[in-house]
Amino acid sequence: MTNDIDEAIDWQGRDVACARCPHVALRGAGKCQLQYACVQDRYARRIDRFFLWNKQLADQYLSDPYFEVRAVAAKYANVFRLTSLLDDADATVRWSAAARLPARQLRILRNDPDREVRIRVARRLAASDLLLMLHDPDYYVRQVIAERIPIAMLPLLMRDGDPEVRRVVASRIGSEWLMPLVTDEDPRVRLEAVRRLPDVQLPWLIADPDWRVRYEIAGRIDSAHLSELVNDDDALVRERVRQRLDGNDVNDDLRSGG
Repeated sequence: MTNDIDEAIDWQGRDVACARCPHVALRGAGKCQLQYACVQDRYARRIDRFFLWNKQLADQYLSDPYFEVRAVAAKYANVFRLTSLLDDADATVRWSAAARLPARQLRILRNDPDREVRIRVARRLAASDLLLMLHDPDYYVRQVIAERIPIAMLPLLMRDGDPEVRRVVASRIGSEWLMPLVTDEDPRVRLEAVRRLPDVQLPWLIADPDWRVRYEIAGRIDSAHLSELVNDDDALVRERVRQRLDGNDVNDDLRSGG
């Protein structure tokens, strides 16, 4: 077995010495290997291999002074022992514990100071438990929540301060809520909403200031309204209109049953 790091150093910068390791007997049994699978090494990958080979030892290392050891041990330890890591000083450790904690304990981390921990919590909690995270200060946490909460709850995020959150809302929200989103200040949100609108409602939006929205409309609007886009400011929109007027549009063929 080889490794691209040709050294064995512990987290304090000292050479790893098997003779000083409490698990030296494991070496003869093939359960650890210097520079490859070692709990004394500072490299997380080697620590991970050690616990992969010796899962029964993980519980003993949940209070190890080195955060990487605690974080990796959390992957393999008895899940009922992980509550001791809820207030660990290192976010990496809490993040690792959050991957396995039962929902009851996981809820405690909804207000964790680290965004990566809260993102993991938002991805794992039951959708019904996410209501209290709707106003999380981090936009990506709210984006994950918008992807997971029940559709009926999405109107609560329609006016979110971040356009990417609102874009996710527009992609999932009930159709009866789409019209307010087609007037959103951000074109990405409007485009997402327009993509879900029935074709019959598109003429009302033909003057949208963003070319991407008009391009979407040009590809779907009833042909009777195409003349309003013939002289569009954007070349791609004009080309889309020309294709449809010339009868070269595949979508038109599909709509007509051709």
